[in-house]
Amino acid sequence: MFLKDNKRRIRKKARVRKKISGTLERPRFSVFKSLDHIYAQLIDDTKGVTLASASTKSKELAEELKNAKGKTSKSTLVGKLLAKIAVEKGITSVVFDRNGYTFHGRIKAVADGAREGGLKF
Repeated sequence: MFLKDNKRRIRKKARVRKKISGTLERPRFSVFKSLDHIYAQLIDDTKGVTLASASTKSKELAEELKNAKGKTSKSTLVGKLLAKIAVEKGITSVVFDRNGYTFHGRIKAVADGAREGGLKF
């Protein structure tokens, strides 16, 4: 079952990536989730460079993650941290890449956290 779902997600991801591309002024906000963790990064596709990244493994979030209940609230914290890093670097507008996942649950929580942190998309 998992293999079939992952193949479907990869096909969706390819369709989305045909249309979405990040630039230095408006980087691509890419999200990946595993069973335990969630990862988010800002990517400049013109140079192929990651401008900023955050995840549930980030040392900056270690204390806050201990107090957070559930994966969704942890995802919100990851979105807020990435937004904070981006604003410090002068990035305020991004293009959201949900990476083939449905915009629901943890993916939506990361997006909402980033919006709370000051990113626009």
